[in-house]
Amino acid sequence: MRDDRENGLATIDMDGVREVGRELSNWGRWGDEDERGTLNLLTQAKVREATATVRRGASFSLSMPADEHGPHDIRTSGRFNPIHTMTRYRGDMPKGQVLDVCSSEDMLILGTHSTTHFDALAHVWYDDLLYNGFHHDTAVTAWGAERCSIQNLVPGVVSRGILVDVPRHLGVDYLAPGTRITPDILDSVLDEARITVSEGDILLLRTGTYPHHRRGADVGLSGSPGLTWECARWIRGHGIAAVCADNLAVEVLGANPGGPMIPFHMLALRDMGLLMGEMFDFEDLAEDCAADGVYECMFVACPLNIPGGVGSPLNPIAVK
Repeated sequence: MRDDRENGLATIDMDGVREVGRELSNWGRWGDEDERGTLNLLTQAKVREATATVRRGASFSLSMPADEHGPHDIRTSGRFNPIHTMTRYRGDMPKGQVLDVCSSEDMLILGTHSTTHFDALAHVWYDDLLYNGFHHDTAVTAWGAERCSIQNLVPGVVSRGILVDVPRHLGVDYLAPGTRITPDILDSVLDEARITVSEGDILLLRTGTYPHHRRGADVGLSGSPGLTWECARWIRGHGIAAVCADNLAVEVLGANPGGPMIPFHMLALRDMGLLMGEMFDFEDLAEDCAADGVYECMFVACPLNIPGGVGSPLNPIAVK
């Protein structure tokens, strides 16, 4: 691990990732066979607490449109944007069949990580081991994830959501590429919003990246703003159950020269078993929170029931 705080950098190498991973590990915390990780913090009491945040009955979709205008370029990210096409239009029917009613059907082709989505704990690992020590040889195969798949989330994710609106706190519309969000910044934003974190909360991180990218700006893999790897300690210490962000990877990209590209992913998914959501749209929710000064909500999201899936698209909802 190399600390270069005078230049605003705190980089981490693989040995550092392993050291911090052992420090923050949740392996065995909920049993040797556990595949849900921090979702174990979503107790029935926590869900009841979440319902108490609903005061007006206003709901907000937190998903971006699943269309061809997404952020992916297959040449640089290996992912493609969703493809939508019609399979039946104005009553098109097989030859010889005539009906007195019209109908339409369509088809959506998309990767499980190509639009607003959750990462399964089987999505990222290192040193051949997934969360809770499952070996990758048997945990993830060409047939899908046998361990830590997205099916562990099928009952749904319901908890108190807390919006951390970093751009509004800093007085800007969006964070510039490469902006590092540190634990101190998280504390400052939450203090200003008068939010006290409680165990099992869902951290909703607004960077302003989503709408900025939608207007054609380059906010890709070269430098998306986001959390530094040091925020993993902050999240573990506060008992956060999940982190969802409006950027490509939750964490800042391009800010760990000489080390792993996504150290936060490595610590969060593999060591902590932390649920992560990416490419969310917090714009309407953020405007409402700024208007009424209430930065908490009930967060509800369900992935598709994909056997062996390592991620899933979703349409998460915030209710205030």
